[in-house]
Amino acid sequence: MNKGGIAVVDFGGQYAHLIATKVRRMQVHAEIIQPEATIDEFKGCEGVIISGSPSLASQGEGFDYNHAIFDLDVPILGFCFGHQEIAKRYGGEVSHQGQEWGATEFRRVADHPLLDGIEPVETVWMSHFDTVTGLGPDFVELGHTPIGRNASIASDKHRRYGFQFHPEVDDTVNGERMIANFLFEICGCGHSWTMERYLEEQLDAIRAEVGDRSVFLLASGGVDSTVAAKLLVTALGPERVELLHVDNGLMRKDESAKVVELFESWGLGSHLHFVDASEHFIAELDGVIDPERKREIIGHEFVQVFSAEAKKLDLEGHLLGQGTIYPDTIESGGTARADKIKMHHNRAPIIEEMIAAGRVIEPLADLYKVEVRELGELMGIPHDLVWRHPFPGPGLGVRLLCSDGSVEVDTIAQSEAGLAEIDIPAGIETRVLPLNSVGVKADLRSYEHPVMITGDLAWDDLLALADRIFKSVPGVNRAVWNLSAEAPGEVALLPATVKKERLDLLREADAIVMDALRASGLYAEIWQCPTVVAPLSMGGEGEELVIVRPVLSDRAMTAAPAQLPAAVLRELNEKIGALPGVAGVCLDITSKPPGTIEWE
Repeated sequence: MNKGGIAVVDFGGQYAHLIATKVRRMQVHAEIIQPEATIDEFKGCEGVIISGSPSLASQGEGFDYNHAIFDLDVPILGFCFGHQEIAKRYGGEVSHQGQEWGATEFRRVADHPLLDGIEPVETVWMSHFDTVTGLGPDFVELGHTPIGRNASIASDKHRRYGFQFHPEVDDTVNGERMIANFLFEICGCGHSWTMERYLEEQLDAIRAEVGDRSVFLLASGGVDSTVAAKLLVTALGPERVELLHVDNGLMRKDESAKVVELFESWGLGSHLHFVDASEHFIAELDGVIDPERKREIIGHEFVQVFSAEAKKLDLEGHLLGQGTIYPDTIESGGTARADKIKMHHNRAPIIEEMIAAGRVIEPLADLYKVEVRELGELMGIPHDLVWRHPFPGPGLGVRLLCSDGSVEVDTIAQSEAGLAEIDIPAGIETRVLPLNSVGVKADLRSYEHPVMITGDLAWDDLLALADRIFKSVPGVNRAVWNLSAEAPGEVALLPATVKKERLDLLREADAIVMDALRASGLYAEIWQCPTVVAPLSMGGEGEELVIVRPVLSDRAMTAAPAQLPAAVLRELNEKIGALPGVAGVCLDITSKPPGTIEWE
């Protein structure tokens, strides 16, 4: 911390690095420090922010850290778990109750510099099981939510402060103002960080890490790998960077041809390499049902293709380059206290082994998508390319849901019973679908069922119903809106695996969605729009349910469902529904949390 600024203590929460990112975007230096670090590592900091965590403070989990952090003579602010630990440290109480997910109202009850410029009622983002139910001496409540007290606390005597919610996520409407109040009003920080400065430091860091070696970069053509390629070429020169694009059979329609054309336009010549391994990847995935195993196989096969091509080209001494960004690491459980939400292909075991051996370079590993885009534009990459929709490394492999046909009867019955207990508007039908998808709740992975909603509801009422379902129904982490006016008959989960025919169907559906977004002028407004195929028959002839998932986000750590105009929904329902084998079309209306952006 010799540059001053803020020390962010990472307790494994999904948003720990996002805190540091938000601080740096306010031009204040920030560093991530582990909870077990010695106090010497905090020297020079002007304040401390303690992150959230998958641990339960009420149960004493996550307690094995250096508690001397609280002896530091600087202001300390806690978010979620950090907020609870501060309350406990100074005589408060934390109970396992009052869980909240997603957006809620924060009602300010006291004036304080931490809340300068904040409205009496603000929208904030919650993701927690525990609640601060009592305060120690010298602490006051600054605000609460409709169902929970002490959503913000403060002690000016101790210079300790807390938010039960997550001001670092974009969904907390004035979260950046709250963080800025802590930085400038309470800690007195100065400006010490810019993206231009980061670029200079990162170029130097790449040169130091690579030394006299060269880099062989896996280049999918997405935003991350493209910016990583530009950064490496800028740092090392084109003669020391080789690019490999692999068509794994899981790409979008005509995607590989467009990627090769893009990199050829950079004048890379013999430094650009292409391998069509589509048949090999699909064969390796045939029969695989578990989404984590699919991701592991995809990551493993990328390395196998990379290694074979490196040997063929006599490039075996090169470092493996990847466009990994921070969400890939944190969601893969890549920090000491983080829960694994889902394995990203660039965090497969074989790649972790290469990282441990010092054979991998990832120049974007500490950044989020919005910072990657800012960096790309700073280096002169065209705006349209930098701002294209994100596409997962495993490609359509994680959007093609697979199954052995077995159904969790007991868990579905529990969820259906929970649905029966909540208020469902007249004319609306709900049904728990007999498959699972990945979600995240209170920094923990969930693998639970979606609920299908059928019927005509205004958008806000539809989201309110989904929110009631998420908060009240056990075993549910996602909601989809049936674009057909009629509820399905019998819904059956069918055996299905990765096959070229299913991938081709998904490619066509995905192309229809992308074309519709561009034609309607919505492409730039929507951050990402995965199209998912699930092996569900719905009483008709088709055997695949297609789900469209448009979301609004900046960094992928949180997301809100995007509303599409009625005309676009009709077009998607008609065109996708006309594809051979399609049983129905749904719109995913789930926020993150509790659902991740991708279904697997």
